[in-house]
Amino acid sequence: MADLRQKTGIPELDELLSGGLLPGKLTVVLGATGIGKTQLGLQFAEAGLQQEGQTGVLFDMATRGDSQSHSDYAERLFQWKLREQLVDAPFDLDRIWDAETRTDYQHLFRQSGRRVTRRDMELDEWKEWKLEFVKKLDAAIAFFYSNFVHGVRRTVIDGIEPTDRPSDSFQFHAFEYVYHQILRKEYDWVARDLFRAQFRSHQAEVEQHRYDFQQIGCLLLLTTHEVMLDDLIQRPIESGDVLSNANTIILMGKIKEGNRMSRALHVAKHRGSAVDESLVPYEIQESGLKLLA
Repeated sequence: MADLRQKTGIPELDELLSGGLLPGKLTVVLGATGIGKTQLGLQFAEAGLQQEGQTGVLFDMATRGDSQSHSDYAERLFQWKLREQLVDAPFDLDRIWDAETRTDYQHLFRQSGRRVTRRDMELDEWKEWKLEFVKKLDAAIAFFYSNFVHGVRRTVIDGIEPTDRPSDSFQFHAFEYVYHQILRKEYDWVARDLFRAQFRSHQAEVEQHRYDFQQIGCLLLLTTHEVMLDDLIQRPIESGDVLSNANTIILMGKIKEGNRMSRALHVAKHRGSAVDESLVPYEIQESGLKLLA
């Protein structure tokens, strides 16, 4: 089983996870802004180059501009220049089979300062959110499908903002759709959603480029209000919360050691696997996260 797992790009973390993450499952990484989630996500995505022959893709759901600095991190850590697929740019479906059209990054929402919870919005604003998402769905489907048919097997979803009740968050509604209707759907049904009336004319190519969605790993980076690791460990899970459906949960937070603060992570859940439940200190170095186990 261990050789089927996806390496995280952090050998010490792979040891904690009994060899790595299971493809076809959801992994959620929780922590406050600046704790190192994006670096971990990029290390996981970049590790796909050696293991599957293709780097993973980054799907940014932040609504406050490119605050995650994915491009800067990728270039600094790995000399990896991210290629972005703009959601508002036309996509030539006839070229989707061309590997040169493959991109690494898509940013779904770019309106700076947009509120994301239902209770913060008037009914008209909520309807506008949903309409905006529907308009961008085709671009999201094209982004993922055009990567999966060319061998990409890792997805990192970033930019989910903290809310008191995830069920009130439009971002969570959008994530649930992307996860269940794109990432966890048979290749031919994703192709049908993409090509629609043109599906029959592309059916031969669809079959030639089939992929197994159960081999695609998904890492969801979830920003929290909680900064301290102890508070994250005690965080309750709501019924229907995305955490209740995750195969693996990794918590990243601050811990107090004497008179100083440092960072540590904890694997809170790793279903079906032996797991080390230690609080493991780590540093953010020039090469990314380094566990001090």
